[in-house]
Amino acid sequence: MTDIRLIECDEFLPYPAETVWEAITTPEFVAKWWAEGDIRPAVGHAFTLDMGPWGKQRCTVLEADEPRLLRYTFSEGGLDSTLTFRLVPEGTGTRLLFAHDGLDLDDPRGRQAFEGMGRGWPGVIRRIAAVVA
Repeated sequence: MTDIRLIECDEFLPYPAETVWEAITTPEFVAKWWAEGDIRPAVGHAFTLDMGPWGKQRCTVLEADEPRLLRYTFSEGGLDSTLTFRLVPEGTGTRLLFAHDGLDLDDPRGRQAFEGMGRGWPGVIRRIAAVVA
């Protein structure tokens, strides 16, 4: 049986959902908090993210519902996982619910990614606030 795992982060950002949306969908902003790439929130848009020593990772937008949901594949042909950014208005800010799913722990690459990204994603997601500010 394949052991598939999920990484989740829950971060409150004191900014409107439209502002957070811009931070997660605009290449210049995404490069500041995570990785350079040609992301665009259009279903079917294929793009790459430059992960430095891990190379350029192929991605494809699966869902884009501005300013509520962005979901795309990550590391097609490698980790074959999915990233989901769900934005929920909360008071004067936005609750960002992030999920990285589909990491196969039976595959050594999936296990390494789950362990490393499990520790790394919370800090990466927190950097969005600094970019928005």
